[in-house]
Amino acid sequence: MSAISTVAASRYERNSATRETPWLKYTLLGLGLGYFALFILMPLIAVFFEALRRGWGPYLAAVIEPDALSAIRLTLTVALVSVPLNLVFGVAAAWLIAKFEFRGKQFLLTFIDLPFSVSPVVVGLMYILLFGANGWFGAWLAAHDIRLIFALPGILMATIFVTFPFVARELIPLMQSQGKEEEEAAIVLGASGWQMFWHVTLPNIRWALLYGVILANARAMGEFGAVSVVSGKIRGATNTMPLQVEILYNEYNFAAAFAVASLLALLALVTLVIKTWVEHRAADGQGAGAAGTEKPA
Repeated sequence: MSAISTVAASRYERNSATRETPWLKYTLLGLGLGYFALFILMPLIAVFFEALRRGWGPYLAAVIEPDALSAIRLTLTVALVSVPLNLVFGVAAAWLIAKFEFRGKQFLLTFIDLPFSVSPVVVGLMYILLFGANGWFGAWLAAHDIRLIFALPGILMATIFVTFPFVARELIPLMQSQGKEEEEAAIVLGASGWQMFWHVTLPNIRWALLYGVILANARAMGEFGAVSVVSGKIRGATNTMPLQVEILYNEYNFAAAFAVASLLALLALVTLVIKTWVEHRAADGQGAGAAGTEKPA
């Protein structure tokens, strides 16, 4: 066998060893699609089927019922307040960690990840321990007629806790990989801190920032455990949409429960569509950037 034939044979064997056979590819594809259909698609279809099984009349009646409307308003209010606050914190934390070296940097990173590892129920109990009637600050709060637990402030605090890592965790790796040369160049050219952020930093992080906001918003609207503990589940006052679904289901009011659940599922689908659009735009932006930096042959 010639040297060329030997090289070709070894190259073929190497490629064959790493190339999937058709049966393996289709088996993995079938398993993936089956898993998706069984655990994601079918439950989602079931929610909408049960919600609309009795027709549009009962569905709309369940959605516009006063307690349901109150739960929808509260859910949207909590998301509209908690997400912007976490946006500000996420940008500030990412800027601090990516652009500066200081003692306790790893400690701060660990605390940013804390909500990912702590059970939401434990988060709710923590706030009860601090601000409940028999908590550390309960007597002082009662003396000053301030109510945090079983009210909107407690729900906001619990939601902010469980959602604050999302924006920061999307921005930190990106800002670390980008470095700080562009910001330093802007400062040298006479830009102020705000001008540098608005014209240099923000355009570079805008898609990751939007992605983190979408994830935080989805978690804020769907949070159950922490909110369940601190809300008191007061109907028409402190019930969010997930809590309203639980109460209706426990009362065997399945049509109304699935109607409210379908609204949550619809919000999740809208979030998924926006997330996909953001990923697509971000990928296009990266591709355009790579093409722009390519040297002509």
